[in-house]
Amino acid sequence: MSIKFVKAAALALSGVLTMSAGSALAQEPQSLEQLLEFVKQGQVTEARENRQREQRFNQAKAEQANLLKQAEAERTRQEQLSSELENTFEENELLVAEKQKLLKERLGTLAELFGHLTSTAGDLSSNLENSLTSAQYGDRTEFLDSLIKKMSGSDKLPSIEEIERVWYELQREMVESGKVVTFSAEIAKPNGDKVDTQVTRIGSFNVVSEEGKYLTYVPSKGTLEELARQPSGPYQGWASELVAATGGEGFHKFGVDPTGPTGGSFLAALINSPNLEERWHQGGYIGYAITAVGVFAFLLAIWRLIVLTGVGAKVSSQLKSDKANANNPLGRVLKVHEDNPSMDTETLELKLSEQILKETPKLESGLTLLKIISAVAPLMGLLGTVTGMIITFQAITIFGAGDPKAMAGGISGALVTTVLGLLVAIPTVLLHTIVNGRAQRIIHVLNEQSTGIIAEHTEGNQGK
Repeated sequence: MSIKFVKAAALALSGVLTMSAGSALAQEPQSLEQLLEFVKQGQVTEARENRQREQRFNQAKAEQANLLKQAEAERTRQEQLSSELENTFEENELLVAEKQKLLKERLGTLAELFGHLTSTAGDLSSNLENSLTSAQYGDRTEFLDSLIKKMSGSDKLPSIEEIERVWYELQREMVESGKVVTFSAEIAKPNGDKVDTQVTRIGSFNVVSEEGKYLTYVPSKGTLEELARQPSGPYQGWASELVAATGGEGFHKFGVDPTGPTGGSFLAALINSPNLEERWHQGGYIGYAITAVGVFAFLLAIWRLIVLTGVGAKVSSQLKSDKANANNPLGRVLKVHEDNPSMDTETLELKLSEQILKETPKLESGLTLLKIISAVAPLMGLLGTVTGMIITFQAITIFGAGDPKAMAGGISGALVTTVLGLLVAIPTVLLHTIVNGRAQRIIHVLNEQSTGIIAEHTEGNQGK
């Protein structure tokens, strides 16, 4: 029992002792005396480690006390420095106020002059930034901006050279706005290519390339770009003539945009306005149908005019002849009398009326169709307008009426069909009138000659 108890006590104590004592207790005690010796060695080791730990703690405490003392000394020094800086700041504030007062007294009326100069430089910088002359002289706004920044401070004044340069830039802008100048510049094509070419600047209104293409100046990039869509009509031809002209050739026509200095809004509106072909396409399928009907009516009227003109010439020739010719309506009417010379008056009159009735549909062929087209064309235009208005109001319902331009564009497109209908109806009515007049003139000749034949026949029978 004593040996087992010794082993159990040795195992229990081995979990509590330190690492140094653990090596000594790694061996199992063989007796109580040996166990006591192991415990004594562990106590000695623990005491030595505790003394070393206390020594380290005391040393760290001394170091922390030293650091705290240094921090307190640094805080005291910083507080003294802050107090000195506050005093210096207050003194500097008083000095700055005194200097500003002295500057204001010495400036006198120059302060008002410099104020006007700053305002003028600001306005000039804004104008030059968007001016077409900046495409040729592009380094002016930087000087003006730096001058404005300099004059905005209270410690610097503009020099005489800077004031004179502001005056010079004002004068140069006024002079250049009245010149037509050709110079070299880089332009950007609509496909993105950049080329160096000669450009002609017309005052501060427009810039055109040597090909006669209108250019636009982009202030944000400081570059010239060729307009993707050029103005229609004679404007490009005039531009080409102006570019090709040399000094002393007199005056040349040119389409000047009066809103050029403010961005060329009038030219942009002119370019964005649809041409005749684009307006025709705005009519859609109904517009195409109206155009087809109008072309058909025009061709029909021309064909009938040609036919009736030929028939009228033959009728006029028949009036001069004593013998009936069957190649014209009057000749066929006269042939009825020639074939029946002894027929009674009533029967002859009926025969002549029958022949005239046979000739009348041939002479009036196509007139009814022209009349119908002249009446239907405006109705087709009205149909296209109503359809377009429905589409426009549907778009307003979906997207709202926040953009008046889009709504006006839809209404404008819807009214195109009405215009097309009227453009077809009005000429068709005039052509119908002309063709109908030709036909009625020939029919009148047939009736006149028929009545004359009956009168002669009646007089001949009465004479017998």
